[in-house]
Amino acid sequence: MIIYGKQLFLHLLKNHKDEFLKIFLAKECDKALFREISKLNIKIEKLDFKKAQALARGGNHQGFLAEVKDYKFSEFKDLKSKNFLAVLYNLSDVGNIGAIVRSAYALGVDGVIIVTKSLAIEGIIRSSSGAAYEIPICKFEDGLTLLNELKQVGFKIYASDAKGKNLKEFASKKVLVMGSEGEGIPNKAIQKCDELIGIKMRNNWDSLNVNAAFAIFCDRMTNGQQ
Repeated sequence: MIIYGKQLFLHLLKNHKDEFLKIFLAKECDKALFREISKLNIKIEKLDFKKAQALARGGNHQGFLAEVKDYKFSEFKDLKSKNFLAVLYNLSDVGNIGAIVRSAYALGVDGVIIVTKSLAIEGIIRSSSGAAYEIPICKFEDGLTLLNELKQVGFKIYASDAKGKNLKEFASKKVLVMGSEGEGIPNKAIQKCDELIGIKMRNNWDSLNVNAAFAIFCDRMTNGQQ
């Protein structure tokens, strides 16, 4: 798997050195950083701009690329004992998913479950700025079965909805469900949730970006509503 971008590269260099298999540099870096990279004792290859762009598939690599080990998803059974989980139901935009993963880690969520049949994890890792390596992420294909199993082990399930309540208190063992960017949460899934929660708008606007809404809900659910 190829990762690129200076921030993600440096995050792995600082926190997950064992993930690297090969380093690609497309620009000169300062001597102190190069010494740190050299300590990995793996092959370092210098690339010209054209080769670097091809390896990054046109992405903004900032001169830092690497081949890393395949990402290891968490097992659902390992998340059942947690207290606060986020379920992303049919989200497709890797930028939004990555930003949510970053917010989830920063705001104290114990794990993220993505309801999907396919997942471009490289884009999620990149847009999360490496936070995907710091929080358990699980894939689950059948969202209805997932919600049933979460309820069976004692989670109270809160679903984001434009008509939801502006709640102040939440269960200690909880799940926050966010729907897809266009269609939201399917009705069959909504029916399996315990509460619908919303954000009161002060001005006339229909909705927020899913990542912004997620961050607001997470802050309420971990720190309480002010």
